[in-house]
Amino acid sequence: MEGRRAVGPRLRDHPGFAPELLALAAVDALGPRASAWVEQVRRAYPEADADGVARLAARRFVRMAGTGGALAAGAGLFAPVAELATVLWTQANLVLHLAAAYGRDPAHPDRAAELLVLTLVHPDDGTARAALAAARAAGAPAEGPWGRVAEAAWRLATPVAAQAGGWLGLRLAARLLPGAAALAAATGGTATAERVAARAVARYRPTRARSTPGGRGDVG
Repeated sequence: MEGRRAVGPRLRDHPGFAPELLALAAVDALGPRASAWVEQVRRAYPEADADGVARLAARRFVRMAGTGGALAAGAGLFAPVAELATVLWTQANLVLHLAAAYGRDPAHPDRAAELLVLTLVHPDDGTARAALAAARAAGAPAEGPWGRVAEAAWRLATPVAAQAGGWLGLRLAARLLPGAAALAAATGGTATAERVAARAVARYRPTRARSTPGGRGDVG
């Protein structure tokens, strides 16, 4: 959470780059933690293969995605921005842990572009790298605090809408049914995280690392 808070002022100044700024902050803040977590798991389960470590990471962060979405749903007026930032931050944690499980350095700058592709912010690595370069070079802040909030919400909502398809519908249903906001956010967050995990495993998992379900590589 500290890394996400640290990027807050720059995100408010440059809401048009909200997903890119979150991706950069996630790699810096969460990458080293992902490496340490994978090393700890491998010490605890020396017989586990990469698939087993990846499954453990996926279970952990898919569960967290549901919980985080439910908590953010109670954020009041700024719930959309808070909820979406929480969703994308948890997805970043998931992707970086899966990258580490398959031997990629989760703190490497390349992970930021890959993260933006895997969460459907950008269609390919080249586009993502160009957007990251623009985010790093962004100068004077955008004008108007309320406009910034709206722009940040729009940029953050775009990938989540592409991933889940029904986020806006869930928010509308939550308005009509008291108490439904947390349930809708938890359900949508879990399903979306599962899809992000599948894309990350497909990208990072070497062909030789494949193992049969329920095999020796299972952990936990």
